[in-house]
Amino acid sequence: MNFSSTQHKIIVVGSCSLDLVLYTEKIPSSNETVMASHCDNYFGGKGANQAVGTARLGASVYFIGCVGLDPLGQQIMRNLVSENVNVGFVTETDQDSTGTAYVTSSDGDAAIVVVPAANKYLTTQNVEEADKYIYASDMVLLQLEIPMDVVEFTIKKAKNYGKLVGLYASPGRPLSSEVIENVDFIVAKSNELEIIFGEDQKEKVLKKYFNKVFIRDETNSTIYFDGTEMKYFRNEDKSMVYKMGMGDAFTSGFSIALCHGNSIEECVKFGNEVSSKVSLGRGAQTALPKLSEILK
Repeated sequence: MNFSSTQHKIIVVGSCSLDLVLYTEKIPSSNETVMASHCDNYFGGKGANQAVGTARLGASVYFIGCVGLDPLGQQIMRNLVSENVNVGFVTETDQDSTGTAYVTSSDGDAAIVVVPAANKYLTTQNVEEADKYIYASDMVLLQLEIPMDVVEFTIKKAKNYGKLVGLYASPGRPLSSEVIENVDFIVAKSNELEIIFGEDQKEKVLKKYFNKVFIRDETNSTIYFDGTEMKYFRNEDKSMVYKMGMGDAFTSGFSIALCHGNSIEECVKFGNEVSSKVSLGRGAQTALPKLSEILK
């Protein structure tokens, strides 16, 4: 694989939150109460995860997001700064608290409820204020935990400037044909295809959007169609302890490899490797690797 000394500029537009994780013997069913052995807090949000992930892999990263005017928002900002992410375009709102995610985790499975809160108040104007930085960037990354009009506005702006644009289509929401056409790659979960594309047949989706759509599942496998054949790669570590954030980690690794001019296959392999690393630690950001740790 090729990794030059160039420090690529990446703009991440997306969510940030605190993940509150409850560890239980089982995921409770409807009307059932279970006891948790303990609870942990981790920094999260798909946007912040990708900002930290790409920064650790050597990119110069600007994050565009929104937090509340509360202590948690300040903690998230300080964490991003400590990870060498520029937070000059993180907006503070008094309309809601900082976003949170409530996770019930049991034997590697998880039930997740996201409270977007302040993330809902990210606007197109916030993106517009970073216009010259988007113009000077190499790539723009987005996810779907922020308002869809912000996603669509950002993609259109970035493509008008001829930038690479990547979208992790999670949580699953319907994508317009314009969004699909304008992004360079889409990472999607295998169980959300019908929501995203209106089609649940994996092979049909992949063949229609070859070398653009990359479908993943919780075993850290990635499948795509290269125009000739289906390509499948899997990196499942037996000591995997935490599955949240693996899609963000994959997207971060794939993006960095793509910025450095690697082939699609090499980008997928690198993304899988980064995702495998993050699954070995608790918290979506905790075990995100540095480039030197991957290449050693």
